[in-house]
Amino acid sequence: MAIRWTPNLAIGVDKIDEQHKVLFERINDLIEACNQGKGKETVAELITFLKDYVVFHFRDEQQTMLNYKYPQYTEHKKLHDRFIESLDELNQELDKQGPGLTLVLKTNRLVVDWLINHISKVDTQLAAHIRQSGA
Repeated sequence: MAIRWTPNLAIGVDKIDEQHKVLFERINDLIEACNQGKGKETVAELITFLKDYVVFHFRDEQQTMLNYKYPQYTEHKKLHDRFIESLDELNQELDKQGPGLTLVLKTNRLVVDWLINHISKVDTQLAAHIRQSGA
């Protein structure tokens, strides 16, 4: 089942919203690959992409938080740091065990849960703060 970007997930900063959409697209690519039995082949590519992409996405998002003097910056940044650690753990598992079905499922669960929960719960709090700031 594909995950869908909806306008209520937008935080109101075009750059960040576009980056979130790219993340949704790439996760949907993984889901589709899994549905077609190709998930194993795409996990390594997805993990590599995510590790690179989230570094600059989180940097941009964190700079936005600083620009708007977001009071939950520290807590939000910790969530970003934990996600990067989780991707590192997945990458280590991939190196040790290869791209097996367990890794495909774990990657899918981690990333889908992250996107849906983090954006819909945590990033929308940032969006509310930005709106209150008059942006």
